[in-house]
Amino acid sequence: MTELTVIADNGDLCGEGPLWDHDSQTLYWTDQTGQKFYRYRPASAKPELVRDGLEICGFAFNHSGGFVVTNSRGIWLWDGKGNPALIAEEVQGVKCQMNDCIADPVGRLFAGTVFYDPSKPYSLGHLMRVDTDRTVCIVDEGIHLANGLGFSPDEKILYFSDSAARTIYAYDYARSTGNVSHRRVFVKVPNEQGLPDGLTVDAKGFVWSAQWYGSCIVRYDPDGKEERRLEVPAKQVSSLIFGGESLTDIFITSAGRSEPMPIMPPGYDPSTGNMGGQLYRVNLGIPGRLEYKTRF
Repeated sequence: MTELTVIADNGDLCGEGPLWDHDSQTLYWTDQTGQKFYRYRPASAKPELVRDGLEICGFAFNHSGGFVVTNSRGIWLWDGKGNPALIAEEVQGVKCQMNDCIADPVGRLFAGTVFYDPSKPYSLGHLMRVDTDRTVCIVDEGIHLANGLGFSPDEKILYFSDSAARTIYAYDYARSTGNVSHRRVFVKVPNEQGLPDGLTVDAKGFVWSAQWYGSCIVRYDPDGKEERRLEVPAKQVSSLIFGGESLTDIFITSAGRSEPMPIMPPGYDPSTGNMGGQLYRVNLGIPGRLEYKTRF
């Protein structure tokens, strides 16, 4: 299955945040803008709508069941059926206007706030951490457009994409405390390429980044050097995750509603071509890793 195939075409306005549940062999993802939440079981080979009318920008599986959800109104605990329960809508005077999130090895949650608005001056965003007792704190600031997060296999590095800065950062991460430090540039994406969006880390510690406006996913070695890129027939490639029985399937989300911004690469045309909206799968024989679960 080295050929890229479309496995769902729901016309997602902003397909995002794919996450693989290994126990049930099920992929979940969200249409953030369309406020739809989906799942896909390879065994049945058809997508199913789980929830309509709920904004989910990012989510993580919770160890006791259900999900932790981040969206423009806060951070939430959701059993997957009823209405979500609010964890936080404001922290230290900062609105929890969240985007992507990720569970850490202990069961905490990391998530980024987004206030990016190219039409006017905007506040910079933050990286927040939710501890297992649901205490929320700010661990970093100065982020333009918070996006994908991922941990290195040795649990010593946290990667974090700032799309508007065209940068993937790396932090030293302390498992025992959840503290992050020593932020540095892992990858600076050239202006002629797309924006680094969602990301994941494979079993060998290589970082995979979806490129919004870039029609591709890119694999970087642990030193930040591009190792390969895979073209995707969608202009707005948003995120990716490993899954399948052997964790060698790569599921890739994309966004169908054109979102032009001043930070588009030179010559990019936001009005023609396939923007996206499809969910893709490819198998390159490279094993990924399971994402962690929160413990709330």
